Amino acid sequence: MTGPLSGLTVLDLTTVIAGPYATQMLGDMGAEIIKIEGPAGDIMRAPGPARSAGMGAAFLNCNRNKENLCLDLKKPADLARLAELLSEADVFVHNMRMKAARRLRLDPETLADRYPRLVYCAITGFGQDGPYRDRPAYDDIIQAASGWASLAADADEAPSYAPTIVADKTAGLHAVSAITAALFHRERTGEGQAIEVPMFEAMVSFLAIEHLAGQSFVPSKGPCGYSRLLTPWRRPYRAADGYIAVMPYTASHWSAFFQASDRADWAADPALADDAERAASIGQLYERLADCLKSRTVGEWVSLLDQLQIPCSPVNRLDDLPGDEHVRATGLFLPVDHPTEGEMITVRPPVRFSRTPCSIRTLAPAQKGVC
Repeated sequence: MTGPLSGLTVLDLTTVIAGPYATQMLGDMGAEIIKIEGPAGDIMRAPGPARSAGMGAAFLNCNRNKENLCLDLKKPADLARLAELLSEADVFVHNMRMKAARRLRLDPETLADRYPRLVYCAITGFGQDGPYRDRPAYDDIIQAASGWASLAADADEAPSYAPTIVADKTAGLHAVSAITAALFHRERTGEGQAIEVPMFEAMVSFLAIEHLAGQSFVPSKGPCGYSRLLTPWRRPYRAADGYIAVMPYTASHWSAFFQASDRADWAADPALADDAERAASIGQLYERLADCLKSRTVGEWVSLLDQLQIPCSPVNRLDDLPGDEHVRATGLFLPVDHPTEGEMITVRPPVRFSRTPCSIRTLAPAQKGVC
């Protein structure tokens, strides 16, 4: 078996996306993942499209490299079976609310006493030292609470959600990095530990990097919000035959772009040469960019901007990606044959290790019978 986490066992008591996405990444890196499902199965099995009941596309896409086991934790015998598995596991991951975990005696304090080498990871909606700790949370709730939904709004628009499960997946990435760091600590000391990954705090931290802005200072130097990202002119631009993304970033980028667009007057704008002045006038620069891009086709712009080393891309539809030349060359989309669902496409692990490569050993498991 390959992968840097080969030989480790992870008990996965998670549902929906954040936990399953995290444990799939651990499985891709070689860990053995035992997915514990209740009698009704993971709720994410239901949403389609699907070829058969309980095997929806989103479930299939975040549950490979796992074997599943049906346990009804309301039954003492099944709870005892989980305790047996914990005694042999390296990592335990769940996304129950902590009140429920404590009722089942699956809280970090109880398990630390029983299994001192166990790395315990709880993915929660909100941190357990705050007043929201017992609130239920899903992706939409965290997008709203963290400020993400309001970022898409201006004075005339309502808040909106990102069309992807961004809070869940961000929490999943935080969980993977925290678990691997805890395993490294255990390798050096022999000590397990408890990890809390709160979705709300993870998303606030994620957004604050650029958007804390003026509120980073005491006293404040202005409101939150990174102006370059919030200008209405930052968007895919219309070319002669479609849409294109273009992002001149440096002074030389902007000057070269305007020269290539036959706008020597804009290329000579003294604001381009000063980083702070360029940032302050970014809305106007993006408006000029949009005006120039109408003159050529997407293909003509991509060819020219590639020569000028100015970052750009056609605006792909998701349905375009399987045929994209780079996607095809890197083998990102893999044809696979699922034992119950037949021919499918999956996305290989995007990261690569030179000595311990990731692998896809098994595809998402079919639902077991009633416990």
